[in-house]
Amino acid sequence: MTMAELLSDAEVTEALTELPRWRRDGAMLVRTVDLPTFPDAITVVDRVAEVAEARNHHPDIDIRWRTLTFRCSTHSAGGITDLDVALAREIERLAGS
Repeated sequence: MTMAELLSDAEVTEALTELPRWRRDGAMLVRTVDLPTFPDAITVVDRVAEVAEARNHHPDIDIRWRTLTFRCSTHSAGGITDLDVALAREIERLAGS
């Protein structure tokens, strides 16, 4: 298995044009999602967990009542890789607006 390559600053900036609700915070892509209810938030976490497990690439997830914060970073590479951008796209699809 090859190690994921870090994206350049320009590549991260370009990826974020397709993910307008996401932002860069240092070596992470970050998105906060507000859901109508706590059970709705947990449902999104469950769906993201399934995708993350299938990809063997997992986000950090902070759960605060109805608010979820997702942080994507490839810790083994020390920053943002294509794996994180792909996972952010899936989270965006699953979490919606």
